[in-house]
Amino acid sequence: MLSVQSVPIIEATLPVVGERMPAIARNFYHRMLTAHPELFDGLFSRSNQKNGTQQQALAGSVAMFASHLVQNPDSAPEIMLSRIAHKHVSLDIRPEQYDIVYKYLFEAIADELSDVISAEIADAWTEVYWLMAHALIKQETDLYASLASPKALAPWTVTKKETAGTDAITFTLVPADDTPVSASKPGQYVSVTVMMPDGIRQVRQYTLSAGTGTNVRVFTTKLDADGEVSPALHRDVQVGDQLTLSHPCGDVTLSDDDGPLILASAGIGCTPSASILRSLADTGSTREVLVLHAESTLERWALRDQMNADVAHLGDASMQLWLEKPTEDSHAGFMSLDGVTLPANASMYLCGPLPFMRKIRSQALASGVQAKHIHYEVFGPDLWLAGTDAAS
Repeated sequence: MLSVQSVPIIEATLPVVGERMPAIARNFYHRMLTAHPELFDGLFSRSNQKNGTQQQALAGSVAMFASHLVQNPDSAPEIMLSRIAHKHVSLDIRPEQYDIVYKYLFEAIADELSDVISAEIADAWTEVYWLMAHALIKQETDLYASLASPKALAPWTVTKKETAGTDAITFTLVPADDTPVSASKPGQYVSVTVMMPDGIRQVRQYTLSAGTGTNVRVFTTKLDADGEVSPALHRDVQVGDQLTLSHPCGDVTLSDDDGPLILASAGIGCTPSASILRSLADTGSTREVLVLHAESTLERWALRDQMNADVAHLGDASMQLWLEKPTEDSHAGFMSLDGVTLPANASMYLCGPLPFMRKIRSQALASGVQAKHIHYEVFGPDLWLAGTDAAS
């Protein structure tokens, strides 16, 4: 995949480029969004630009891709590419936008690497960029072709707005027009577009917490008081209002086999677990399921009633709970797998804050869960994938 002449150049320059990639990413986004402020409208998150997480995610993915090419010149990190491609499709990213990214990214590279850049180095990294871009475009083209409609976004009407726990709200929506929409798989998310008070549309991804058909979408949000979109959803969106949703996306979905499952979550990271549990309950699954959840208090556990009901409905499911303020039926403090008997040959699904997932993943590996059977979902830019062995 990577040309013979480029391999030694990328290998030699990867340390300095990797070291400076965070600065390159900041420079790139500043250049691009200054020249194209319209990209904030319905595409880029102002919050993620402000807190730097989008820049970190870009830096990590480019460095990861280049490193993989050096070590495996004839292959690509497929899991990382799939993650990015699904996110791009949910945002309606199109091939021509890669040209815009290239222009400003390589202006930033030339600026930040002015002391070491040469024509040969620029050509080698250009090759890396377009290899990554074309790999993503191919995956995204296939994903778009699989959708029920060429329209990536469609209007949906809010029919219910229900409290799902302290500072958590569940929204139920139905199609607002006759645009064909794709069915969802348990664990997938939709991009939700919300109009801000200043007239700029901001987009966030929310896991579908119930329902896998085409006639309803259900997602649950936790209020981030310092955020931009969740306060608007909780405060302003009412029954009867319309929201723009993408088709369901995401490659972290329930496996089709009948093997045991471990669903481990913390906080609002319970939404993928809730989605999987609801699907299992709806289909009368007989799979062994162990649900592990950590929360600060019982009252803050979003979707508590739904998850408890589905565990009770399933014939071979059990749950363990960790609370900072424990009850007689819970463990005290933060989740730990010490003393927890995990089902043999299980697939694990993880979702929650990054420190939580790092800890539980490490403990699961130590307990015998195979790395290839540990799946995870990150809310927001994926700052973890490039640092794990799950990227390829």
